[in-house]
Amino acid sequence: MFFDLRLIIAFLFACYGAVLTALGATATTEADRLKTGGWNVNLWVGLVMLGFAAVMGLWAALRPIRPPEGEREDE
Repeated sequence: MFFDLRLIIAFLFACYGAVLTALGATATTEADRLKTGGWNVNLWVGLVMLGFAAVMGLWAALRPIRPPEGEREDE
């Protein structure tokens, strides 16, 4: 089995995105929003990170790594 870095990246972005989305949805104060011009940055960046994780996961699922022709797994 080949080591696929896309899955590691997708997992990390999904973890960080979930944390930021949860913080943005529950723990953002009005003072935090004033610092960013009225935007809930944690929420939006978390959602973008979750979307990127989904794209990386789909890419890894739809285009898996395959060994070059002529190579055997036990070598």
